[in-house]
Amino acid sequence: MNFLIALDTAQDNVKQIEFFFSKENLVSMFNQFCDWCVGFAGKLIMALIVWQIGKRLINWVVKISVKALERSELDEGVVGFIGSIARMVLYAILVLIVVGILGIPTASLITVFGSAALAVGMSLQGSLSNFAGGILLLIFKPFRVGDYIISGSCEGTVVAIELLYTKLNTVDNKIIMLPNGALSNSNIINVGAEDMRRLDIEIGVGYQTDLSKAKKLLMECLEKSPDIIKEKELKVVVKNLADSSIVIETRAWVSNDKYWDTRFKLLEEYKNIFDANGIEIPFNQLDVHITQ
Repeated sequence: MNFLIALDTAQDNVKQIEFFFSKENLVSMFNQFCDWCVGFAGKLIMALIVWQIGKRLINWVVKISVKALERSELDEGVVGFIGSIARMVLYAILVLIVVGILGIPTASLITVFGSAALAVGMSLQGSLSNFAGGILLLIFKPFRVGDYIISGSCEGTVVAIELLYTKLNTVDNKIIMLPNGALSNSNIINVGAEDMRRLDIEIGVGYQTDLSKAKKLLMECLEKSPDIIKEKELKVVVKNLADSSIVIETRAWVSNDKYWDTRFKLLEEYKNIFDANGIEIPFNQLDVHITQ
């Protein structure tokens, strides 16, 4: 009985093989393959045409949009960022259109892309935080390229605002890369937001000093300095009565680009004019007594 069943199965297999390699079946399969190739070739040609037209259209739209944004008051970094995002979104739409023309299910493709984006997002949380911080910095513009800013223990001139990091150039020509995520959530002092800046300098004098004379000498230094803005008010005030000195402060206004040079020069002049007039600048002293 088993032998007869095996024989029938073998005969069926032989018939299927003979049918598969029969002339009629091979011709039919060849015709179906040709029809599929013709149909796919038509879809491929249409997809290539749509891709080329879409690329040109995207470049034209982005170019026009960037030019329109450049005429507004938006920062250069914001304009570049918006242009890049617009280009990415338009290309993503174009890819979906081309994939749909080729007959590939777009729903499955979107699901795969979404899963991949979620996995990448989970592994790059820090980078995404910096990315979001970069967007906030570019939109709200707490500072611009060329401004001198202070954030925590870091300070310098802003030379670039990128999507992940902000680049500072220090006064001693060092480059500091600040993560935008931390920078957007920290206190930022924008020293270069205005054209001029108030220069405050403290200097201590002894308690036996004639304050009127000391203040007059400091005022003379301010009035003689060519970099001080004379249209703004100049002040010399007693700021504090410290433990070992009377702290006098001078207040004047200078342009941002001359702040440090003027500060260093005035400090030297204060010391020289006090020495020339016998005014003591107290300093901490340590008396050591040795007993035998």
